[in-house]
Amino acid sequence: MSTGEVCIALARPQIFNKKPVERLAKMLETGVKLKVIKEDLKRHLHECLQAEVMKNQKPFTWTRAVHKAFKCPERRFNFWWRIASYLYKTNINKNFARKINRKLTMKYGCEIQLGASIGPGLIISHFHGVVINGSCRIGSNFRIRQNSTIGIGGGKKPGSGEPCILIGDNVSVGAGSCIIANVINIGSNVDIGAMSFINKDIPDNCVVYTKKTNELLFKVSRESACI
Repeated sequence: MSTGEVCIALARPQIFNKKPVERLAKMLETGVKLKVIKEDLKRHLHECLQAEVMKNQKPFTWTRAVHKAFKCPERRFNFWWRIASYLYKTNINKNFARKINRKLTMKYGCEIQLGASIGPGLIISHFHGVVINGSCRIGSNFRIRQNSTIGIGGGKKPGSGEPCILIGDNVSVGAGSCIIANVINIGSNVDIGAMSFINKDIPDNCVVYTKKTNELLFKVSRESACI
C-alpha cells in the first residue's frame, strides 16, 4: 500500500471506526511484509546468479550475468531457472515463470518445480533425469547428479504449508539416488552415495549410502549343456 493510498484511506470518515482501522493496520503490516519478502528474494536472486552464472567476485550487474549466461551454455539452465523461480515467488508473472520452467524441462530433461527453495551454489553435474519436488527447501552449495529424485511419498502436497523436505548446506547427492519421504530432514555437510534410497533423517557431517550386492549368474553354452 503506497503512502498516497494510506492518506486517502485515513481521510475517509468511516476509517475512524474500530474495524476499518484494524483492517487498515493489517493491510499496512501485510504491505510491509510483502515489500521485505520481495527485497529478500531479489537479493537472493543476485547472490545465486553471481555464484552460479558469473562465478566470480565482481559486483553483480545484469549485463555481466546475461553475458556469462549466453557465453557459457552450461550455465543457462541455472540462469533461467533462477529468474523463473523469482517471478513465481514474487507473483510478478507466474504464468511466464511456468512457461520458462516447462521449456527448461523439455530442453534439459531436468525438472525442478518452482515452489522449491534452493540456496546459492546449485550444481547439477548432468541434467538428465533430475527431479526436485516443489516442497523442498535446500541450503547453499547443493550438488546433484543425473537420474536423482527428491520428492514426497504422499500425504502432504507441495505448497500445502511448510516444506516437507529440508536439506542443509554443502550436500552432495550421487547419481541414481532417490530421496522420498513425507517429511525428512537432511543435515549439512552430507554426502549421499550413488544409487542410494533415503527415507529417514540424516544428521550433519555424514556419508550415507545404500548397501548393494552383486550376484553373478554364469551363462551356460548349449554345447556345455549337452555334455
